[in-house]
Amino acid sequence: MFYRVFRDAVLLIALLVGAQCHAAQVAAPKGSLVIIGGGLRGDNAAVWTRIVKLAGGDGARIAVFGAASSNPKNAGDVNVARLNTYGAKAFAVPVASDAPAAADDPELAEAIRKAGGAYFAGGDQARITRALRRPDGSNTRVLDALWDMYRRGGVIAGTSAGAAIMSSTMFYKADTVLSTLRQGVAEGSEIAPGLGFIGDDVFIDQHLLIRGRFARMLPAMLNKGYKLGLGIDENTAMVVGADREVEVLGYRGALLLDMTEATAQQGEFNVSNVKLSYLDNGDRFHLATGAITPARDKAEGKLNSSRPYYKGPLFTADILANSAVVDLMAKLIDSDQLDAIGVAMSSPFDKQSDLGFEFRLSRVKESVGYQSAVTDAYSIYKLRLDIRPIAVRQPMYQYRNGSSQDYNAAQSNAR
Repeated sequence: MFYRVFRDAVLLIALLVGAQCHAAQVAAPKGSLVIIGGGLRGDNAAVWTRIVKLAGGDGARIAVFGAASSNPKNAGDVNVARLNTYGAKAFAVPVASDAPAAADDPELAEAIRKAGGAYFAGGDQARITRALRRPDGSNTRVLDALWDMYRRGGVIAGTSAGAAIMSSTMFYKADTVLSTLRQGVAEGSEIAPGLGFIGDDVFIDQHLLIRGRFARMLPAMLNKGYKLGLGIDENTAMVVGADREVEVLGYRGALLLDMTEATAQQGEFNVSNVKLSYLDNGDRFHLATGAITPARDKAEGKLNSSRPYYKGPLFTADILANSAVVDLMAKLIDSDQLDAIGVAMSSPFDKQSDLGFEFRLSRVKESVGYQSAVTDAYSIYKLRLDIRPIAVRQPMYQYRNGSSQDYNAAQSNAR
């Protein structure tokens, strides 16, 4: 009796260990991701050649998905031609949200499974998920083939909408950045399930700096419990290796949002102690360890806080403007100030125009900056970010010194 109980216990432990090992194998793909923030130019050789190299080099077979586009065939053909100019042997995948049968074609799925990589063009990310998942939410054969290829060691690249699908949650029917801060997000409306190639622990967004989208990431991350978010700018890529190290490649950079120690208040959006880092071209960040390594041209360029370049208070009236947050971060890390302030407000004709937000960036003990000896570009790590709601008075401004009467008189004369 004792022997049988002991034997059964040993077998149960073995089965549990085996199941855990199998799960670990499934959760650790051998492939790479190339996550592009949209607007990828044809002459951005650094990104295009990296995709081809990771897919196997010259002659690599790369499956191109145009499904996000309103014209999938054209998007597929254009990107096939582009990849082929960089040495690939790419082929278009005729899968689209309005042609779901192709996604369960066994021959097409096998061709994708045997490929060295896949590339997702931009457009509407909802079209991608509708094309690759059945109405009941299960994977199509083509989606399973993509996962098999990725786990085996292939590369999955995507730009814009093709980047949004990389996390397990993606923006879906998102409103403006400011409206997202005011109203929050809800599953099935502003956010929806992505394809999750990067895993369940990292949230991805794109077109980041040029559209000020870093701010909209925070409500989504809070809603879904994410601690890490990565947002990538246009004509720039994040290359994620099997070792979970992220390399920034291309024209601009990426923002890393770390909410490990952040706290949020109930009611209007109010969050404190987010750690914000700007990773420039060539910088690396390890998702597992949190280690950040500056690019080679910045390695010897660590900023000395006793010799700041910028002097005096730092403020921007539109923190959501093109690259405004990175400009403010760069000035703060190389200044004599401990904090910098930006605000976000909307037109007085918008709904909730009386609700704006203050973004306060602060230098803390772990904050550090590097400057390139070649380009003067900055890398800025671990600034503190606090966002608080503010009341915006209406009217937002008034005329001074009788200028209102002068203007009205001029208008009357013009008529």
